[in-house]
Amino acid sequence: MELTILMPCLNEAETLETCIRKAKTYLETSGVEGEILIADNGSTDGSQEIARRCGARVVDVAERGYGAALIGGCQAAKGTYVIMGDADDSYDFLHLDPFVEKLREGYDLVMGNRFKGGIEPGAMPPLHRYLGNPVLSFIGRLFYPSKIGDFHCGLRGYNRESIGKLGLQTTGMEYASEMVVKATLYKLKIAEVPTTLKKDGRSHAPHLRSFRDGWRHLKFLLMHSPNWLFLYPGVVFVALGLLLLIGLMFGPVAIGGITLDIHTMLYGSAFTIIGVSTIEFALFTKTYAKNSGFIPVNTEHTDKFTEDRVILAGAVLLLLGIVATVFALVVWSRTSFGALDPQRIMRLTIPALTAMAVGVQMIFGGFFIGILNIRHK
Repeated sequence: MELTILMPCLNEAETLETCIRKAKTYLETSGVEGEILIADNGSTDGSQEIARRCGARVVDVAERGYGAALIGGCQAAKGTYVIMGDADDSYDFLHLDPFVEKLREGYDLVMGNRFKGGIEPGAMPPLHRYLGNPVLSFIGRLFYPSKIGDFHCGLRGYNRESIGKLGLQTTGMEYASEMVVKATLYKLKIAEVPTTLKKDGRSHAPHLRSFRDGWRHLKFLLMHSPNWLFLYPGVVFVALGLLLLIGLMFGPVAIGGITLDIHTMLYGSAFTIIGVSTIEFALFTKTYAKNSGFIPVNTEHTDKFTEDRVILAGAVLLLLGIVATVFALVVWSRTSFGALDPQRIMRLTIPALTAMAVGVQMIFGGFFIGILNIRHK
C-alpha cells in the first residue's frame, strides 16, 4: 500500500464523514493505492461508528493528546507514505497530489504552507495568524537550519519509515514542532508545498488552547536547542559581567553624566556568575544529549571541556579568589581591622568573591559532567 491518509479524531462527528468522503474521492480519482485511517482518541459522540460506516479503518489510541493520537496512528498505518490532517474539515483532502509527488521524489517530510496556499477569512484567529504562527516559525528557523515557513501546518506528508526512526515522543500539540525539529536535526529531506486552510465545520470550540499550546511549542523549541537556550545567553552574560568587573576594578568610570562605581561592579559580578552557570547548563545538556541520543549534537568543541579540565579550571579560580581575599585581609589589618573605604576595598573583594563563586560552581559542575558520562547497563 502506497499511502495512508491519517486523521486524529476526538469527537469530530460533525465533520468526520465529510473528511473521509473527500479523502476517498482523492484516492479514487488519483489512482493512488491507499487507506484512510482514523486514530480515535476516546471519542464519545459516535465518531468511531461513522468512520467505519464510511469505509475507514479505526485504531483506538488510549493515551490522550494530539501527538499521542498521531503516534498511535503512524504505528498502525500500512502505507509507505502517510499524509496526516485534522478531521475538522479545515484541510483540503481532495488535492493531495503535491504531497504525494514530493514523497515519490524521495523527500522524507513534506510540509504544507497555509500562508502561501491561502487562508480563508475566519479560518485562523488573528492572534495565531499574525503573531503566534509567524513568531514560532521564525524562532524555529532561527534555532534550527530549516527553511520551513509554516512550522505548525496540520496537513503534512512523510515517509513512515523515516519518521518512525526519529522516535517522536511528545503527546500534545507540540508534536507538530517535534516532527519538524527532529527531521531537521537528523538531516532528513524536507520540502514545503502550498496548501489551503478554511474555516472548520465544527460547532464546538477547537481543541487548541492558544497560550497553553503556544507555550508548549516554544518550550519544545528551546529545550531542543541548548545553544540558544543556554550557551548564547551565557556568553552574553559573562562578556557583560567581565566588562563591568575589569572596567571598574581600578576606579569609577564616567560615561557622559553617569558615573559607574562599585554598585555597578556588583551587577557585573552577578552577570558573570549567572553566565558561567548558564554555560555549564549547555555543557550538561550536550553531554546528556550525546549519551542519550535525545537530539544529535555537535560535540567537537564541548568534548574539550572534560570533567577534569572543568574541575581544574574551577580549582584555579577558587585559589585565585582565596589569594585575593587574603590580600584584602592584609589590607584590612593595616587599619587594625577598623573601618575601610568601601570604594577601595570592594574593588578587590568583589572580584575575589566572584572568582570563588565561579570556581566552586565549576568544580561541582565538572563532577556533574563526569556523572553524566558514567556508563551503566
